[in-house]
Amino acid sequence: MSAARVSQRISAIAESATLAVDAKAKALKAAGRPVIGFGAGEPDFPTPDYIVQAAIDAASQPKYHRYSPAGGLPELKKAIAEKTLRDSGYAVDASQVLVTNGGKQAVYNTFATLVDPGDEVIVPTPFWTTYPEAIRLAGGIPVEVFAGPEQDYLVTVDQLEAAVTDKTKILLFVSPSNPTGSVYSPEQVAEIGQWAASKGLWVVTDEIYEHLTYDGVPFTSIATAAPELGDKLVILNGVAKTYAMTGWRVGWMIGPADVIKAATNLQSHATSNVSNIPQIAALAAVSGPLTAVNEMKVAFDRRRKAIVAGLNAIDGVECPTPKGAFYVYADVRALLGKEFPTAAGTSTPSTSAELATLILDEVEVAVVPGEAFGPSGYLRLSYALGDDDLATGVARLQDFLGKAK
Repeated sequence: MSAARVSQRISAIAESATLAVDAKAKALKAAGRPVIGFGAGEPDFPTPDYIVQAAIDAASQPKYHRYSPAGGLPELKKAIAEKTLRDSGYAVDASQVLVTNGGKQAVYNTFATLVDPGDEVIVPTPFWTTYPEAIRLAGGIPVEVFAGPEQDYLVTVDQLEAAVTDKTKILLFVSPSNPTGSVYSPEQVAEIGQWAASKGLWVVTDEIYEHLTYDGVPFTSIATAAPELGDKLVILNGVAKTYAMTGWRVGWMIGPADVIKAATNLQSHATSNVSNIPQIAALAAVSGPLTAVNEMKVAFDRRRKAIVAGLNAIDGVECPTPKGAFYVYADVRALLGKEFPTAAGTSTPSTSAELATLILDEVEVAVVPGEAFGPSGYLRLSYALGDDDLATGVARLQDFLGKAK
């Protein structure tokens, strides 16, 4: 009897649905197809010039051609600590910072460091597709707590209370949210943080969309809203979304010194240091002004309003207005089971995954189905693409989905 070629642990990982949709859309575009991609959360703006120039200058310096500390360049860790105090009001020491290869490695490192086999992690749902996979890789059990559009995709303390068991170790908390764009109010953040503290839980909070809120809605860090959490807190963040640096791959985790030391040890064996040149670019980003993100926010806000109005004009689509990030999470449950005309005849999708495939095949618009983030019946669309593409894509969706019978 031959052994399996791929381990059970790795075979069990689901492919990143957002990256899969984006890759398919880009492959079709490369083949000359006029695909509109709402899949990946990637700003269409270039990285600001001063950040690029810092990287160019660093590339000519021999000291950056060598290995550097696995946990990050000391000057970048110090700047991240200062940026955290500036933006979140949360004071940390540079020794509490680990610089990672993008936000995803920060997620992986955190759960690998905190979770033992059998530990439960409460995951408010809809969730970003990577969270439960990182939890499972660590041997943990993600416990989904679903909040639908009728409550603006925001979980309540009562829902969290119902999910706690004696195996619960961590609450994952994300605001603004990927995939929904929902933002918890300062009062809700404080209430959830105080509840977690009362249960003795760790909180892992992803703050990568901290600078992207709209309509005067503030970003509230659970670290400062609920000081009762003490040191049972890990903050995840990065430069990707704020500074249009998705491809530079620089993120970080902030936590208690012992947890960061352990996670740094893990990273020293997995990847060693993050590439020095992007680290210097990230240093320029976090040390500099927020002018670039504020300019991008004007465009994101305009696109947010346009896509919400366009989707809500389609019978069978309900799209709450998000208050943060750059996603909408459209409820399409009323369209499932309907008949759509296709090039080959008709099709009747019964899941949002089938509907997303149908949309891509028939009108060459790439969206991500709800199955990637929790229950079926929803579509996530990023409005971080250009205005013209957004208008074209929404028009195609209106035309196609409007033909449902």
